Amino acid sequence: MDYLAAMSAFVRTVDLGSFSKAAVETGAKVSTVSRYIGALEADLGAALLNRSTRRLHLTEAGRTFYERAVQIIGEVEEARNATRSLNARPQGLLKINIPSAFGRRHVMPHMKDFLAAYPDIRLDATLTDATVDLIETGTDVAVRIGALADSVLIARRLAPQRRILVASPNYLATHPALHAPGDLSQHECLTFALQPTGAWFYRIDARAEPIEIAVNGHLRANDSEALLDAALAGLGIALLPTWLTSNDLRAGRLATVLHEWEWLIASGPERAIWGVYPPKKVVSPKVKSFLNFLSQRFGHPAYWDAP
Repeated sequence: MDYLAAMSAFVRTVDLGSFSKAAVETGAKVSTVSRYIGALEADLGAALLNRSTRRLHLTEAGRTFYERAVQIIGEVEEARNATRSLNARPQGLLKINIPSAFGRRHVMPHMKDFLAAYPDIRLDATLTDATVDLIETGTDVAVRIGALADSVLIARRLAPQRRILVASPNYLATHPALHAPGDLSQHECLTFALQPTGAWFYRIDARAEPIEIAVNGHLRANDSEALLDAALAGLGIALLPTWLTSNDLRAGRLATVLHEWEWLIASGPERAIWGVYPPKKVVSPKVKSFLNFLSQRFGHPAYWDAP
């Protein structure tokens, strides 16, 4: 007896309430379905169905076997789908959601190569700093930056999120020297309006507890690129991510200060650049290819953190 085929025939018979309907659906003869169920009953030593002229009824043994059979068949199907997906060609519409500044600088410039590598994918990109509901909007995958909130989404770490203190050489030349975090009290600090408190945090290394330090200044903004522009204009010191400042640092338009310490905009869980997607038994090839591409393109360490 083909035990899996017999289990499948039994489950469909119960679901449809009829030997004949199960036979039509599975493309088998009614006699074959009946023989499968009879073989199961003989093997188990118990009746699975009470048969009447109008309906089929599960026995107690039949209900127990049915519940386990449904689970087993489902797991077999999941295993088949997971294995098939390994060889499936990435294709179809891929809806992505990415933060505006990061997307413009570090995702969209690479999409020409991504689409060349996967010509059967069509890309629908939304650049926004709002946190959208992926399931409600039908988004396949999103890039998120910072600490992840608890959710049902599956997350993959793509790169670290590091922040550093930066200022223009002109600003540093005309203001008091900085030797320790406490010296920030003498400086214009350009703060992010969306940060949890009016403070920055520092620590000597990743194992230490962050220390909070109050900062003040005449300018704050809700946009990282606006703070970058303010720092470039010499308006003060900004705490910005390395992915945003790397080009200006290399060009000498910005300089780092107090780089002996690790700087954070808030204490709490790990901050990183993540790829997140809705929970599914099998990750679609198009989502997997996108996340693999970004991870490889960003590099280890990320190219914006390279010397």
